[in-house]
Amino acid sequence: MAAAKPTPTDSLSFCLAQLTAAAGEGLGGVKDTATNETPLGRALLALRTRHVKAAGGIERFRARGGLLPLLALLRRASAAGPAPSQAGSGSAPSSVESAATAGPAPPSGPAPAAASSSSPSPPARLRKTLDLALSILANCCTEGACRAEVRRLGGILPLVTILQCVKTDSIQNRTARALGNLAMEPESCGDIHSAGAVPLLIESLTACQDSQCLQSVVRALRNLADSPQHRLALAQQGAVRPLAELLAAAPDPALTLALVRALLELSRGCSRACAEQLSLGGGLGPLVSLASHPKKAVREAAILILANLCAQGLVRPALGNAGGVEVLLGELQRRRGPSGAGPASQQPLVRAVCLLCREAINRARLRDAGGLELLMGLLRDPRASTWHPRVVSALVGFLYDTGALGRLQALGLVPLLAGQLCGEAGDEEEEGREAASWDFPEEQTPERVEAGSFRSLRSWLISEGYAVGPGDISPDWSPERCPVPEPVEPASPARSPAVRTPRALRTPGRSPAAAEEPWGREGPALLLLSRFSQAPDPSGALVTGPALCGLLAYVTGAPGPPNPRALRILARLTCNPACLEAFVRSYGAALLRAWLVLGVAPDDWPALRTRPTGLRSRHRELGEMLLQNLTVQAESPFGVGALTHLLLSGSPEDRVACALTLPFICRKPSLWRRLLLDQGGLRLLLSALSRPVPHPLFLFFAADSLSCLHGLVSGLVSPAASPLDLGPPSPCLYEPLLGPAPLPAPDLHFLLDSGLRLPAQRAASSTASPFFRALLAGSFAEAQMDLVPLRGLSPSAAWPILHHLHGCRGCGAALGPIPPPGQPLLGSEAEEALEAAGRFLLPELEQELEEAVGRVHLGPQGGPESVGEVFRLGRPRLAAHCARWTLGPGQCPRKRALALVGLVEAAGEEAGPLTEALLAVLMGVELGSRGPSLDC
Repeated sequence: MAAAKPTPTDSLSFCLAQLTAAAGEGLGGVKDTATNETPLGRALLALRTRHVKAAGGIERFRARGGLLPLLALLRRASAAGPAPSQAGSGSAPSSVESAATAGPAPPSGPAPAAASSSSPSPPARLRKTLDLALSILANCCTEGACRAEVRRLGGILPLVTILQCVKTDSIQNRTARALGNLAMEPESCGDIHSAGAVPLLIESLTACQDSQCLQSVVRALRNLADSPQHRLALAQQGAVRPLAELLAAAPDPALTLALVRALLELSRGCSRACAEQLSLGGGLGPLVSLASHPKKAVREAAILILANLCAQGLVRPALGNAGGVEVLLGELQRRRGPSGAGPASQQPLVRAVCLLCREAINRARLRDAGGLELLMGLLRDPRASTWHPRVVSALVGFLYDTGALGRLQALGLVPLLAGQLCGEAGDEEEEGREAASWDFPEEQTPERVEAGSFRSLRSWLISEGYAVGPGDISPDWSPERCPVPEPVEPASPARSPAVRTPRALRTPGRSPAAAEEPWGREGPALLLLSRFSQAPDPSGALVTGPALCGLLAYVTGAPGPPNPRALRILARLTCNPACLEAFVRSYGAALLRAWLVLGVAPDDWPALRTRPTGLRSRHRELGEMLLQNLTVQAESPFGVGALTHLLLSGSPEDRVACALTLPFICRKPSLWRRLLLDQGGLRLLLSALSRPVPHPLFLFFAADSLSCLHGLVSGLVSPAASPLDLGPPSPCLYEPLLGPAPLPAPDLHFLLDSGLRLPAQRAASSTASPFFRALLAGSFAEAQMDLVPLRGLSPSAAWPILHHLHGCRGCGAALGPIPPPGQPLLGSEAEEALEAAGRFLLPELEQELEEAVGRVHLGPQGGPESVGEVFRLGRPRLAAHCARWTLGPGQCPRKRALALVGLVEAAGEEAGPLTEALLAVLMGVELGSRGPSLDC
């Protein structure tokens, strides 16, 4: 078969020559358009179908200078087309000189005005020329270099003129396609806006019936929404409503996809104009329906448009009525599922769901659709920590929804809120005043909008009626905008005038509700916690370890002055009789004393952490005030009954907690004596020391509690004098026997296992103890020996024994075998000396050696780690010394607790000696004596 004969249009040079000639003739005005129609048409057709579509064809066309004559041809063709005022004439449109634009006119010339849709179609030849030329230009503008060249050559204004003057669907389609491709460059996009193309494109949306043309126009509008300023300009010129109306008309699938993509772009950072037009255009219902579209691109775009619309409060109620709440909530639940997407795709949905919580009607829908559980899941998820502040702000919307608050409390909201008080702030996007609640649309928020989700929440609280101004954010303002003074504590028959509130909260001349309070990132969490604390019985949620730790960590760790609402919450809880038992069961009173009064937080135990001490006195004052509030409740008739019931009939854990807490909150001797001594509370507490600890700080609390009880008892019973306070050393009576000329001369020597011989007087040694009297003056062989062996005795251990046998009392010899602090006592020469003193029936020496051990290891040089070492010797008097060192007044609370830990470890399973030693010290008696009548 013979090859096809080459034609002139196969040559790019021929086609460019025809294009240049047509442009030149048009510019010169010498020849008629019809004379070159056939060669020009063939050249344009070849350029579109072969040369431009070939590999590298667009680049060759641009490099050979094809864009310049192509644009000149378009200018000629646009001038030859019908104008609104002179349809069918060959002159240029007269309205070009006074075009309306959305911005300042570009340097290339004025912008055209919008043309009437009733303009007649151009002649067939002109239409064909425009079709081919616009198609070539649109294809060329798919490459960046060509887009830049077209802009440099001023090709935007002719396209806008054609869009204005020629209303044929095919011409409008290709012109919109070319403008849409050019709009992919930010500079060209700005020029298109300035040239006034947006009103013409919007007009095409309403006038055109062809789906392909509509898709091109919609795409052009989408590409023109490349920046917040351009999106706002499009919305203000009315571009959104016709798009929404087209979407509501149920178009074909291709146009539906183009519409949702355009609306998604236009709704980014959704403006008020965009939201209003989309709602007025009937787009909310179709968008909700498209959220379940089988095509993923349509479905996800519709969902994101709904999420973007939530930024405008005015449209959120209508969005909820259309079913948007359920759609957004369901999609977020799906994305958070095991097979869901990552956090980045969840972010706009989280923001939307949180914004939906600002209107009562949407809160009800969200609550019924499982939104509370979803928000709680976000708060529990550490991967969602960036959104936690936003979620907490959203939950403030349920402040007066009793049912929702009960559900949130059951889901564990309170400890999560307490944990949020000292967390790091998330990187939240700024929200304008348009995002405020639309429940009160007549109220206007302040002009000045503060950055951050927490600060912008003020505008919503003001619009909701929770506050009357930015500086007066308080739960005292109900949704009906009726100020109600916040009670410091709930009304109760058990209240006492002695109950106090923090001094920092009382401002002279102003009520607490009117006082301006700081509104930091912790504001929403404190607002919710304050609401929970106002319940008749908030003990189950707020008087727990995690909740109290969160509040105390915030109060003591805030970089500036803490929010007074946190102090009021603590005061309200301690003043509520319904919370008394919860404070006892949860070791809350002990925690308040340790953290605020003693300055020891859970993180400070057992490792010591350095904390600023500048506010220590203020914290101590707060702690003493809170404990005084608990004391008022505990010593009331209701409190006495509750504590008695808890101590006698509670669970084993509750009974121990009650016994430990009583010294902190009971100051009446008749009360604590009856509960701790007469009814066995003290023994119960002491017996619990050897069992597994029910609280991480239990031993610290126990040491502090026993010390407080020791102080209470000391006010009623004179404590026994400590035998460690010895006077100056006595003269030594044994040293004269050790010199070169002993006087009197020794008549006896003791032989140690090491071979050392120690001189002695038989008469003095015989009278020192029954053992030596029988050994040296009885019927044993040693009575006749001048060298008596003493087995199992080292020289250091024998040294205090020889001194004691010869009448030395307090000469310092007992200190010889005592190792310095830090060295073990078990297996030392001190233990050997104590064992030998007992074996040789020398009780006074035993006592002197025990006192020497106490002076060395329990004196100023000794530390809490020495207490356990001394107790391990297993001697009752030393055990009493250890207990006295641990519970003595003026002892550092941390050292006291460490000493008790050492005692418990040393006692092991044999808790009896430790219990008896602690009892003896607490009762102010010596072990083995009857003591005062304070039996327990």
